[in-house]
Amino acid sequence: MALGNEEIELVRSSFEKVYMNKDEVAALFYSKLFAMEPSFKSLFKGDMNEQGRKLMLMLKTLISGLGDLASLVPVIQEMGKRHIKYRVKSQDYDVVGAALLATLQQGLGTEFTPKLKGLWTEIYQIVAKTAIEGSKQ
Repeated sequence: MALGNEEIELVRSSFEKVYMNKDEVAALFYSKLFAMEPSFKSLFKGDMNEQGRKLMLMLKTLISGLGDLASLVPVIQEMGKRHIKYRVKSQDYDVVGAALLATLQQGLGTEFTPKLKGLWTEIYQIVAKTAIEGSKQ
């Protein structure tokens, strides 16, 4: 994937807007995730506020690194490896992606244009594919 500077800036700008309310956005994400797949609740045993902070930090790292995604490959693959112990399956990433897009849609409202949705979808698909590859190493 080769995003141009304009696309990178568009995604970063949208993320900055939702990141301003990161705790609420993380809670919204997990609410949507569990509504889409209630069985996922059992995967999260710890403090959901802490889990939300980890989610938002990972997203911030990914969005910050959009200009050099190759440098993020090891980080994403390691995340995929960690998720094995939680019994995350390849198809589970589809539900997570849908929850992320639904969260962004709600958080950004009309600013979540078809173009922006397409960019976030493309980025998430690359991240999911890379994490899945990492889980198989």
